[in-house]
Amino acid sequence: MSHPNLTHQAPGGAPRAVMPIARAESVSKSYGEGGNAVAAVRDVDLEVAPGEFVAVMGPSGSGKSTLMHLMAGLETATGGRMWIGDQEITHLDDNELTEVRRRRVGFVFQAFNLMPTMNVRENILLPFDLDGRSPNKQEQAWIDQLLDRLGLAERVEHRPSELSGGQQQRVAIARALATRPALILADEPTGNLDSRSALEVLQLLRVAAQELGQSIVMVTHDPKAAAHAQRVVYLADGEIVHQSEGSPRAEDIAHMMLSLEVN
Repeated sequence: MSHPNLTHQAPGGAPRAVMPIARAESVSKSYGEGGNAVAAVRDVDLEVAPGEFVAVMGPSGSGKSTLMHLMAGLETATGGRMWIGDQEITHLDDNELTEVRRRRVGFVFQAFNLMPTMNVRENILLPFDLDGRSPNKQEQAWIDQLLDRLGLAERVEHRPSELSGGQQQRVAIARALATRPALILADEPTGNLDSRSALEVLQLLRVAAQELGQSIVMVTHDPKAAAHAQRVVYLADGEIVHQSEGSPRAEDIAHMMLSLEVN
């Protein structure tokens, strides 16, 4: 099921296609072989537009995290094809996938995954270090803007142990945005946060999509979190069974989730 809105008006008035930031075409993922094989993702078609915030939901074991890992090239599909921008990643080797992830994908995890011996600035600069380079003048200005915008400018010398959970997740978001990647993948980013910090993080992700043009795919089990997205994709038994467009309400998302759990 492709996203229906990947067009915009050309100067002459005629709509023209916009290349998705991420695309899955008939993607499947199975574990095991023969009669013991377990299908985690089944024949999924999905497109994510530039600047779009998509939430992925479904019951436990529905294939949410597996789909995210496939989109990031962290796992290899057993069927179908995957793209990030105009680059097909389906058959890239480990070194090629690592380079794509460093330069085109940012990650935000539930567990923050900050380096405990590094301060805030060092954690944010880690993607540059892994790529063997330092930020240029424009990139450093962008990082300084992120620090200011995320309320971290006075915390750059603090280590993760000196920060609250919400502050740590803001550092993780700054790290994910620092290299201006095309795609941000967030796996239960509010799962370890109190309600106030969770709201803060979700608002920042929405700003990243709407104002900074980042494409965001967020796996979550929380209807309130999913309601911050522009579109919700529901999985069951590894398949996309429904999509809700236009910033659906938390109550409607919860109702859909309940129906999937019952069925």
